[in-house]
Amino acid sequence: MTERFESLVLGLGAMGAATVYQLAKQGVKVAGIDRHHPPHTQGSSHGDTRITRLSVGEGAQYVPIVRRSHAIWRELEALSGQALFEQSGVLVLTSSPDFDPADKTDFTLRTIGLAQTYGIDHELLNAQQIRQRFPQFAHVRDDAIGYFEPEGGFVRPERCIDVQLKLAEQHGATLYKGETVTAIASDAQGVTVTTNQRTLQADKLVISAGNWTGGLLGDPFQGLLSVYRQQLFWFEVQEGAGLEGASPTFILTHGRGDNKVNYGFPALPGEGTLKIATAQYHTASQPDTMDRTVSDSEAQSMYEHQVHGRIAGVNGRVVKSAVCAYTVTPDRHFIIDQHPTLQHTLVVSACSGHGFKHSAALGEAFAQWCMRGTSDLDLSSFSLKRFEGKPS
Repeated sequence: MTERFESLVLGLGAMGAATVYQLAKQGVKVAGIDRHHPPHTQGSSHGDTRITRLSVGEGAQYVPIVRRSHAIWRELEALSGQALFEQSGVLVLTSSPDFDPADKTDFTLRTIGLAQTYGIDHELLNAQQIRQRFPQFAHVRDDAIGYFEPEGGFVRPERCIDVQLKLAEQHGATLYKGETVTAIASDAQGVTVTTNQRTLQADKLVISAGNWTGGLLGDPFQGLLSVYRQQLFWFEVQEGAGLEGASPTFILTHGRGDNKVNYGFPALPGEGTLKIATAQYHTASQPDTMDRTVSDSEAQSMYEHQVHGRIAGVNGRVVKSAVCAYTVTPDRHFIIDQHPTLQHTLVVSACSGHGFKHSAALGEAFAQWCMRGTSDLDLSSFSLKRFEGKPS
């Protein structure tokens, strides 16, 4: 027996959960499908905390998206009674022997430039001010520069997904968890999605399958998307370090290249840890065979190369660790576009490791696309067309 819906959403992580919620909220008959049981730890949308900031150094095209997301997080908090968005402030800083104040590629300088262009509330800090205000950065170089955004902070990914899926169900959405999509077809009348348990039809389809998008859809997506294993670490805070209540969310650049950047979160009361992580884009993996554990040698390497001598107040003991995976395009920007051959289908992966902060607003935009074919947000810069004629 085939079930019919107005819209279907494949993948219920950051983007999918937001899309299902926004559709259901508008009274659309919608179903969501996920091969796991979200929120889960197999994709990209877990790890307790995710950075959000209004001055998005990755590019100006993201600023209006994250602005709207911040408003939606607050709406969701009011509806659910859950704490989802903590405005701890975000500190973006460069403390590097390679720092060049004229280098337009420096992430801190890009962040500052966008904040100035878009009138985002912020402070510029020199090395002395950084050391005085933020004790974990006592070791910054004398020529360090900092950007502090008081409205930035972090969101709670598992809670955000859980709240949106529960609200979606309250509005009448149907969620199929633990089901794997085996086929997708389309014709003038709509789309047909087959899973290992059922067949579903709909007028519109949104594919937000993250790590599994390339394998599910084949080319051109398979050639454009790479999945990279990432490691997350919670280091023990030293007793008397004074970090609780005094540490912001941060992004620290301490040299050139991806391996010279780390990011982290406040030392939260009662947890006794500081979460610190990096992003790597040199060794690709497959989502179904990825090593989901962090080795002792990986933890030791993280401490030696990213923490020791750079972040004060923590020791080398890893209290907790986790693995997540980023699905990344060649230019590290999103793909949001209609499928080139499947009719009535919008593909909204990959998010290239910086998608969660935008997901609430993008879910609203994708719901608008399902209902009327356009969205309030300008998403044209995420088109597939930018890759035409380029080797994948």
